[in-house]
Amino acid sequence: MASEDVKTSEAAVSRIVNLAEEAKLAREGVKAPSHALLSVCKSLVAGGVAGGVSRTAVAPLERLKILLQVQNPHTIKYNGTIQGLKYIWKSEGFRGLFKGNGTNCARIVPNSAVKFYSYEQASKGILWLYRQQPGNENAELTPLLRLGAGACAGIIAMSATYPMDMVRGRLTVQTEKSPRQYRGIFHALSTVLREEGARALYKGWLPSVIGVIPYVGLNFAVYESLKDWLMKAKPFGLVEDSELGVTTRLACGAAAGTVGQTVAYPLDVIRRRMQMVGWKDAASVVTGDGRGKAPLEYTGMVDAFRKTVRHEGFGALYKGLVPNSVKVVPSIAIAFVTYEMVKDILGVEMRISD
Repeated sequence: MASEDVKTSEAAVSRIVNLAEEAKLAREGVKAPSHALLSVCKSLVAGGVAGGVSRTAVAPLERLKILLQVQNPHTIKYNGTIQGLKYIWKSEGFRGLFKGNGTNCARIVPNSAVKFYSYEQASKGILWLYRQQPGNENAELTPLLRLGAGACAGIIAMSATYPMDMVRGRLTVQTEKSPRQYRGIFHALSTVLREEGARALYKGWLPSVIGVIPYVGLNFAVYESLKDWLMKAKPFGLVEDSELGVTTRLACGAAAGTVGQTVAYPLDVIRRRMQMVGWKDAASVVTGDGRGKAPLEYTGMVDAFRKTVRHEGFGALYKGLVPNSVKVVPSIAIAFVTYEMVKDILGVEMRISD
């Protein structure tokens, strides 16, 4: 009995020592390997859930935006948000509103996971470099530093999942009347790879990367900076118990999404049109001359801009902006708030950048 008591006491002491060691490592900013891996997994899960929830909530508007971006101006089918949604409902039914959403989620879940996690790591790395400069030892993240971290995160996430975005665009545009049907994500990927080559999977990548810098960068910069300002200024009684309410955070996310998408939208239109190059099975896709007399061909991003503006006017760069704006406001807001709520449930720090 005495030996058992001794063993129990030794186990208790060992456990206390281990807990003390973990606490010491935490204070010193060092995480045990297993704890660090668990934290990474939690962050990735939170980011993936945030992306899936936010995109599914606005899937009908996402599809309508793409259809508006690529439709032929001389055979208008979708003319505005309400009319466009009604037309899709009437011609394709309820499922038509969510066509391509499975592919979209298959892309956005890993994209969102990588994006949020990359932002956390990039913000920490950029802040560390900034603090190495004389006089900046105690500096905090500024809006400009957040913009840089967001840009890095956007480029990494976009590049990692771009082929999924490319085939998602084609799955979204095709209809039952298309001569050939992509049966799903992997069928579309394999078909494009076989018939058009590996480079086709990255058509429109350059305008996407250029567009993602202001878009994702501004999303994070505006959201985080607004939250910081509200926490410090505490205007209108929006701060309760040193925390922002869900409604206030949703408003911050909406403002961030509106600013980012307005700046980057023309590049999104050009990216989508470049993705359609070489595919003749899409319904109502705009052609090179806008009249159906020439195949859709662009030699590059600049050429796509030039032909679009020349044949359709500057306003064509903002086709689909209205449904996109209606989509972006709740989408970005839901993504940010869902991310923070899931991390809170999983026991990870609430702030995106800590």
